[in-house]
Amino acid sequence: MWEYTDKVLDHFRNPRNVGLIADPDGIGEVGSMACGDALKLTFKLDPQGRIVDAKFQTFGCASAIASSSALTEMIKGLTLEQAETINNQDIADYLGGLPEQKMHCSVLGREALEVAIRNYRTGDTSKKILEGKVICHCFGVTEEEITRVVKDNGLKSVDPVTNYCKAGGACGNCKDDIAAIIARVQGEAPAPAPTPAVRPSLTNLQKIKLIQDTMEKEIRPALRKDGGDIELIDVAGNRVLVALRGMCAQCQVARFTLKDVVEAKLKEFVSPELTVEEAP
Repeated sequence: MWEYTDKVLDHFRNPRNVGLIADPDGIGEVGSMACGDALKLTFKLDPQGRIVDAKFQTFGCASAIASSSALTEMIKGLTLEQAETINNQDIADYLGGLPEQKMHCSVLGREALEVAIRNYRTGDTSKKILEGKVICHCFGVTEEEITRVVKDNGLKSVDPVTNYCKAGGACGNCKDDIAAIIARVQGEAPAPAPTPAVRPSLTNLQKIKLIQDTMEKEIRPALRKDGGDIELIDVAGNRVLVALRGMCAQCQVARFTLKDVVEAKLKEFVSPELTVEEAP
């Protein structure tokens, strides 16, 4: 599991300002449940134009909940001009840091705030306007968004960009374009893409044994820390069927555990072609 700071855990377990403001002055919706994270932010202004209240509703992991909770606390008492200077790194710093693979949650918060402020100023109710050329079609991430996260966070390679905005995290066809954007922002020629290591082909028995070993050494200990467990049900080709047990079976973010923890580890240690599904 991810290593979270005490402040992240506090905002996850005791989120502040959950809900919707009746008759809000600004409302911002970003993300998509189909893509794994969604956030709705509403705020209310006082007569002096300061944010007197802010609330959120989110669908996502612990980092998404904590980032949204932190953001609502950070913007209270600020003018809109002050609030719109907050970037994703400010949200992460407020929480004492986020796992690198979860930085996209802080970016989601910053985007929701921008959409909510735009809604107040223009009346635009669209969830998110895609400005510029779409680079990552899987997650709808534009060149402008990638450029911004690279500049704001000093990113120098493709993998961190994926962590911050998900671009390149699905089919991977846009990774060369992302590398070119990074090179342009950094003012240097793009480095040649590394040659992927060739994995030896595995027999089905070898694959099952390696899956079992990885689950025992890399996955099960992390789940047990939170009172959960996992059981391997079957391996059919590259489909790995598992069952979550204990607290994991009841957890609202179980589907993220399957993808962000179980599948990620099996792809890393066994084969990038594996997919993980929960057994019926």
